[in-house]
Amino acid sequence: MDAYLPKLVDSGLRVAICEQVEDPKLAKGLVKREVVEVVTPGTAISDPHVDQKSNNFLGAVVEIGETVGFSFLDHSTGEFYAGESSENDALEIMLKFSPREVIVPENLKYEEKRWYQKIRPFITEMDEWSFEFNTSKDALLSHFGTASLKGFGCEDFTVGVTAAGVISRYVEHSISGGMSHITRLTPIRNDEFMGLDDFTIRNLELFNSLSTQGTHGTLINILDKTITPGGGRLLRRRLKNPLTHRATIERRLARVTGFMDAQELRSEVRRRLSGCSDMERLVGQLNRGRATPRDLAGLRSSLDLIPILQQLLAASKSSALRDLARQFKDTSDIATRIGETIMDSPPLSISVGGVVRAGVDRELDELRSIAKGGKDWVASLERTEKKRTGIPTLKVGYNKVFGYYLEVTKVHLDKVPDTYIRKQTLVNAERFVTPELKEYEEKILNAEEKVLEIETHIFQKLRLYVLEEAARIQRNAEILNRMDLYATLAEVAMVNRYTKPTLVDEPQIRLKDSRHPVVEAILPAGEKFVPNDLYTDVDHDQIHIITGPNMAGKSTYLRQVGLIVVMAQLGSYVPAREATIGIVDRLFTRVGASDNLAGGESTFLVEMIEAANILNNATSGSLVLFDEIGRGTATFDGLSLAWAITEFLHNTAESRARTIFATHYHELTQLEEILDRVRNFNVSVKEFGDRIVFLRKIVPGPCDKSYGIHVAQMAGVPRSVILRATEILSHLSKDESLELEGTLQGDEAWNQLEMFGKQESKLRKALSELDIDGMTPLEALRKLGELKSDYGL
Repeated sequence: MDAYLPKLVDSGLRVAICEQVEDPKLAKGLVKREVVEVVTPGTAISDPHVDQKSNNFLGAVVEIGETVGFSFLDHSTGEFYAGESSENDALEIMLKFSPREVIVPENLKYEEKRWYQKIRPFITEMDEWSFEFNTSKDALLSHFGTASLKGFGCEDFTVGVTAAGVISRYVEHSISGGMSHITRLTPIRNDEFMGLDDFTIRNLELFNSLSTQGTHGTLINILDKTITPGGGRLLRRRLKNPLTHRATIERRLARVTGFMDAQELRSEVRRRLSGCSDMERLVGQLNRGRATPRDLAGLRSSLDLIPILQQLLAASKSSALRDLARQFKDTSDIATRIGETIMDSPPLSISVGGVVRAGVDRELDELRSIAKGGKDWVASLERTEKKRTGIPTLKVGYNKVFGYYLEVTKVHLDKVPDTYIRKQTLVNAERFVTPELKEYEEKILNAEEKVLEIETHIFQKLRLYVLEEAARIQRNAEILNRMDLYATLAEVAMVNRYTKPTLVDEPQIRLKDSRHPVVEAILPAGEKFVPNDLYTDVDHDQIHIITGPNMAGKSTYLRQVGLIVVMAQLGSYVPAREATIGIVDRLFTRVGASDNLAGGESTFLVEMIEAANILNNATSGSLVLFDEIGRGTATFDGLSLAWAITEFLHNTAESRARTIFATHYHELTQLEEILDRVRNFNVSVKEFGDRIVFLRKIVPGPCDKSYGIHVAQMAGVPRSVILRATEILSHLSKDESLELEGTLQGDEAWNQLEMFGKQESKLRKALSELDIDGMTPLEALRKLGELKSDYGL
């Protein structure tokens, strides 16, 4: 089954698993079989199905009026969430959990929902009556054994509780073991987390590379040096959900600092964690009856590690780590019970036997003695019969078909006693039995069978006991995951020379010598990353307009600012010499060019959808990163849109976000003179004849060139094209439109050239306003001199 089930589930199929449900020895006629479990993409738990460092969520969605209710369950770890939001925020919440399967009512047109179009999960439709609040709430109260859901903080989630109840009933009817290991329901409070839409997650390459669609070149690839699978899952959850509560972030940072300041402690903790089992998923395996004796032995070893790790943290100089040590639950009784019941190194399967320790069950010990004694007797029988019969090659053997037998080669058949009963003929030998041998065989086999039956019973009893204590185990697993994550972030910070960010409530960002965490890690050997500074706040330096040529580093600069903010608010050190981060409530990016042709969206339409999302949702606490805007349409259209968008972010009080805008529209640099909080910066370039060197340094002031032809030359564009482009640029720069033979004709030429000749446009306007008929010759000459001076003619 393990070979085929993953393939079936991954292809989007619902798989029914049938098993025998009665003892074949007690069955009359055919052995009874039943469907014991239905496996779907959202309920798969076995190792082949599940990425050990990622959650596998089953979701449920229900809409009542304007409210969307959510619930998410990772059955393999026992994590259970519920919450609700508006329709506008539905996609963002779904992206944070990315469920592989979603349960919806039959009347929901899920194909039209943005979350479905983005995630494309496996859909399970259920009857509308299943999505009834009271039924769902009763199911949850019955499962948790509580009088209300107030203790979980979910009492006010009417629609969210409905979704959670749907998941509960679905799992109970589909999965063996049901919800036995689910011990709490965690509320989804979206206002506690930084808003990250799907554009931003993609553009910042948090989890997937835009170029390869793999993890190489992503932030998760840089940060994930976790030792345990649970630590890896926690890192991914926190990266999807950076916090907005400063005190909580600072508490996380204090624990990272505790490990930063104690290298020996950090190394010892990481060494110890390397031998730790994935306790969250192990409890899930126990619940479904899939855990092996070795799993339980591994659980005991992991629980035995907790007092050791607790002592290490308690001895730390860091109060934050000492506080973490106090949060562990005492699970020594569970470890003792497991250790007293099963062997230190048990076999993989209970069916092999030899799992339970001696002294646990008196009958088991007696039967083992009989079985062992019987085997000793059989060995003694062989020696005795050889001596009695004088047959030196006689041997006692066993197989599952004939049981125990005496084997005699054909050379010595004349020495076989009359008491031997012929059982089987081979090419070179004969096999015999005796009444005495059959009697001992029955005694031994019955003892072995009974031993296996008792061991299985004891193992199942231990499994149920551990499940009853699941809440304590899961709590300790959660703390171990945190330890792993904090120690890992400290290790990454030490190796990569990160610094602790200072968090403030004021809407500002101040970075000294900031770096891109991914780019600097993948640079060729010997090449150094050029760091850059940033200071922005909404009251004085709200909008930075950055100009400069392609390949100079504008996009890298924008992304590194976004990544540093995300890292700081998830509780990590950041790649900079100094960093002061004003809490960002929502992070928006508009980067690059992409399309959604299958969805009927062109490159420019996608660009405008992203821009609209930013303008409609940005607040004065947000951070906006624009890498080009309006480049997918006619130049004047795009420039006008970029100009108006910048004005909107500057002049609209509720949308006054910290903004960094990289653009090739040099005309936008004039906004610094018009708008109070706009500042110009450029990426410095050094020219050497017809070649340029990118210095990668962001400096104040606008850039007066784009160097597009230089970049084309570096890219290998044919020399004839480069020369012709240089010639055309020279004419355009001098407004010599009449000399551009064979390029553009008539009005089309005039309109295209106008984009390059803004000075000409202003001059024409000035000339059209002159009253030539009313001017004296002297006034006309004086005015001509002024125009020449003003326009550099």
